[in-house]
Amino acid sequence: MKTFRIRAEDVQRRWFHIDADGKTLGKLAVKAANILMGKEKPTFTPGVDTGDFVVVTNAAKVHVTGKKRENKVYRHHTLYLGGLVEQPFKEVIATHPERVIESAIRRMLPKTTLGKHLYKRLKVYGTPDHPHTAQNPEKIEITRIVAKA
Repeated sequence: MKTFRIRAEDVQRRWFHIDADGKTLGKLAVKAANILMGKEKPTFTPGVDTGDFVVVTNAAKVHVTGKKRENKVYRHHTLYLGGLVEQPFKEVIATHPERVIESAIRRMLPKTTLGKHLYKRLKVYGTPDHPHTAQNPEKIEITRIVAKA
């Protein structure tokens, strides 16, 4: 049996739409990252860009579990002395809700140049409207698993 290895020019790209309204941030990010990498395709090849496009809407209505809404902090450094910038989750979700989902998905992608190419196919919007209706994205449902008490 021969090993199948797809070429980059043979990849058929599709568009997927995920509505983040009420969905858990981590589960949404895992699903989107797997689609971007192409792991849900039978022709997945690790070193080849086989992924699809992902459009995420309603980023402002994403759900987080536990006390993350109060305690989670986003940090980055400006590269100047004393330039550590910290923003709580509540502030980021109120001002730039796209950044929450983008950062969660970006951190799940490979930390290589391939990961940068994959990340360019992610489109995140804070409202239910998006300009990609001409591509007819397929709607993806993420089931919410409720733990039994």
